[in-house]
Amino acid sequence: MNPRIPPTLRLLGALATAALLGAAAQAEEITLKVHHFLPAGAPIQAKVLEPWCAKIAKESGDQIKCKIFPSMQLGGTAPQLYDQVKDGMVDVIWTIPGYTPGRFLVTEIFELPFMMTTPEATSRALWEFQTRYNAAEYREVKPLAFHMNGPGNFYTRSKSIQSLADFKGLKMRGATRQTTKMLAALGATPVGMPLPAVTEALSKGVIDGALTPYEVVQATKMHELTKFTTESDPKSNAVYAQVFVLAMNKARYESLPADLKKVIDANSGAAFSAWVGKMIHEADVPGRKLVQQAGNPIYTLSASELQTWKKATDRLDDELVTEIGKRGLDGAALLQSAKELIEKAQGQ
Repeated sequence: MNPRIPPTLRLLGALATAALLGAAAQAEEITLKVHHFLPAGAPIQAKVLEPWCAKIAKESGDQIKCKIFPSMQLGGTAPQLYDQVKDGMVDVIWTIPGYTPGRFLVTEIFELPFMMTTPEATSRALWEFQTRYNAAEYREVKPLAFHMNGPGNFYTRSKSIQSLADFKGLKMRGATRQTTKMLAALGATPVGMPLPAVTEALSKGVIDGALTPYEVVQATKMHELTKFTTESDPKSNAVYAQVFVLAMNKARYESLPADLKKVIDANSGAAFSAWVGKMIHEADVPGRKLVQQAGNPIYTLSASELQTWKKATDRLDDELVTEIGKRGLDGAALLQSAKELIEKAQGQ
């Protein structure tokens, strides 16, 4: 310390230094590690995660940036993604809650057959449902979006599925507990597996077909590994769809200064969820085109045939309501609330 410098100036200098250090800390760049299970070229990264990362970077003055790790590059398997973000191994994940069967039981309401109208409207309703009635299932993380994919289709190797009778003898892949239960109700032999395993399973003949939306046709080579595609009447509710979650590590979010929390909050929620559903649904168009270019016939199920399928799967609603009831919750009321929110969102 220089004794010739007056105490007042020393104090002002110390305050200025502290202010500069505080400003530097405030402006410190934060890099979020974003982990998911699909390839880098998949629509979820190109159409959702990359634009989202660019937007939060811009709105934070480049204080928040992302580093995206596709194809499980940071290790583990797709079903482990939720725990990775919960435990702080990564900062943000995108995954299917249903990859851990029964863990997110109330969420499964939105995966029941014939629940989804459009991905955009149902994604908005899903966010509203989760925040109003089902926040407890995701209390360990900071949800950013809940969304649906496009209507799921049936891809098969040996024959076209045009009626319930066609499921007999087929080993069909389903992603979640409700889709595998639906396959069993339709007459197929269900085989549960996450999406990254489907390509190899089809190529080796472990399964005869799979359920996925058009969006992931390119990533899974579905147009090359199967010969027939069956889709539902676009005017009807989807035969099946899956719930996805984009979530952030809770401690990581809480550690952000207030202004950066606002940036994250402004880029999450109901409107964001609806937008993600819309983007993913739009990605079905090029996937369907690949199927057509491969020369694979696409059979569209009629509304009357779908009614037969609905009757065959109606019991799944009652079974899930009963399971939810065993956890001390009113499953029937939750199911009704989900339907009302979907109807409301569809009209917006």
